[in-house]
Amino acid sequence: MKLYGFWRSLATFRVRIALNLKGIAAEEPSIDLLKGEQYRPDYRQVNPQAMLPALDLGDGRPLFQSLAILEYLEEAHPRPPLLPAGARERARVRGLALICACDAHPLVVPRVRTYLADELHLDEPARMKWIRHWLDEASAALETHLSPGAGTGRYCQGDAVSLADVCLVSHVVGSRLFECDLTPYPTVVRIADECLRLDAFARAHPLRQPGAPARPH
Repeated sequence: MKLYGFWRSLATFRVRIALNLKGIAAEEPSIDLLKGEQYRPDYRQVNPQAMLPALDLGDGRPLFQSLAILEYLEEAHPRPPLLPAGARERARVRGLALICACDAHPLVVPRVRTYLADELHLDEPARMKWIRHWLDEASAALETHLSPGAGTGRYCQGDAVSLADVCLVSHVVGSRLFECDLTPYPTVVRIADECLRLDAFARAHPLRQPGAPARPH
């Protein structure tokens, strides 16, 4: 099994966490997003959208899009479960995950930052304002949804790790990489830090991957 990723890819981070939680080993070829390696013809053969991650199961049909890969791993390797038993609870977990992975994260990825710079001619301060705005919008929504009495426990949904936590941690780590102020979101930070105490999350951290700098940039 191969997980095509990059140390800084938050979407790859999510999949890496899930693989660790489920005890699945995967080789991880690095596709450097900052150098544009995702646009190489050989990688487009893996994922025509030129995005990370892609999970090659060895059958010539790589999986793509992090949430779809997470759902596949949950169905193919159901232990330990990352979705709760109840339909309503599963919907809540998926909703929290979508805020992180589909509302905020797509607005701050390299291809968007490049478009803001090259096509809209926004300078670095303006681009950082854009990035922090959308990350903070998601953090504010998450904080409200995770307020006491909503089903939140030690983790996003009760006291068991779920897909919501996998996505929340990637969101918080990304917010920290972009130096967002997370002080207004204490529940979000508490849950993320609780997760990062677990080996499966800690080992998957972007700054612990090959190629990561000693300090983020």
